[in-house]
Amino acid sequence: MDPIHLFDLAAKQARWLSRSQATIAGNVSNANTPGYHAQTVQPFAEVLDQTQLGLLSTNVNHLNLTPAEQQAVAVKDQDPWETTDSGNTVSLENELIKAGDVQHDFAMNTNIVKAFHNMLMQSVKT
Repeated sequence: MDPIHLFDLAAKQARWLSRSQATIAGNVSNANTPGYHAQTVQPFAEVLDQTQLGLLSTNVNHLNLTPAEQQAVAVKDQDPWETTDSGNTVSLENELIKAGDVQHDFAMNTNIVKAFHNMLMQSVKT
């Protein structure tokens, strides 16, 4: 049986979401650290843009393309909403919004994988 790329893609997104959640947690834990600059991860859409999916050649007349290596998720300083007198650029409101978005994306990722798994199980049973 050929590999199912949807599960691989969902796993990559889950790893990206984990890294994003860890970065948000680091920002929140350093909210009172003087001179700390808030960090953010590269958006998942950009990670996908850097990844080329390979095509499966089922006929000798098809083009044979090889997939590119997955780029690492880059962590960079984010543009500050505000900077305190101590030089800290963490905005707790911004971090809480991002944490909510990550939670929503985790739930959506899980639901898609569950639905696809159920669809596969139904196709195997029939």
